[in-house]
Amino acid sequence: MNAQHVTPDLRRWILTQVSAGHGADLILQAMRTSGWDDAVALSAYQATVNGAGSQAAALTVGTGQPPTSVVPEPKWAPGAHEVEIAAHRLQVLTSLHGPRVVVFGGLLSHAECDELVSLAQARLARSETVQVATGASEVNTSRTSEGMFFGRGENALCARIEARIAALFNWPVENGEGLQILRYRPGAQYKPHYDYFDPAQPGTPAILKRGGQRVASLVMYLSSPQRGGATVFPDAKLEINPVKGNAVFFSYDCAHPSTRTLHGGAPVLEGEKWVATKWLREGRFE
Repeated sequence: MNAQHVTPDLRRWILTQVSAGHGADLILQAMRTSGWDDAVALSAYQATVNGAGSQAAALTVGTGQPPTSVVPEPKWAPGAHEVEIAAHRLQVLTSLHGPRVVVFGGLLSHAECDELVSLAQARLARSETVQVATGASEVNTSRTSEGMFFGRGENALCARIEARIAALFNWPVENGEGLQILRYRPGAQYKPHYDYFDPAQPGTPAILKRGGQRVASLVMYLSSPQRGGATVFPDAKLEINPVKGNAVFFSYDCAHPSTRTLHGGAPVLEGEKWVATKWLREGRFE
């Protein structure tokens, strides 16, 4: 295979796509479709968009939108309905490109779901949100669940699930936060919000020192409530029902509402909803 060279024309094309508001996942997919090798495409994108003094930064600043970042993207053969990752087979149920949302079936086994719930129960406390003014955590009326965090790789189960996630999205294990486990009783909910950290808030620089911006979220359902509890994306008019073992992935290539990743957890109406959330960062999370 002949070596592929990144030309000025390619860099100009990437900048044009960024200025038009296209996300990194769509740009990289277009390059792959045109015959560019994955590694070359990723390197060209990173060098063009994220390099020092990048013209892309000037373009995005002019529109009030932060510069874009490379985001995780699930790996499977085009048109495939199933994918095998680390000896675990799962299904691709839904794939949406604007916003980038993918729903997986069977990402976790029922036994893994039950074990996570069992390990988390004794450590549950009222869920908190990040206080954007300071970077600290606080109880917020918009989030009425109970939760806890596992440290990354804290036990064999967490390590196995984190390795599966890293392989599925071709994203380093160390770029992920630890698993957060949440329990939603009847009436509990999480009102629509964004998962990225708002660059305009004074507490954001301190948060970003631990691994950069969040670029993707993975919500894994550990139980199936009888009614309610859907994950909702208001801008996309999309609702995803919580089904035990299934998961919803979504990415956001910049910290801006243009990603259309506003989302929330609708109130649980009957039964309980348990979820495990994994946030992926730009860099190594410490």
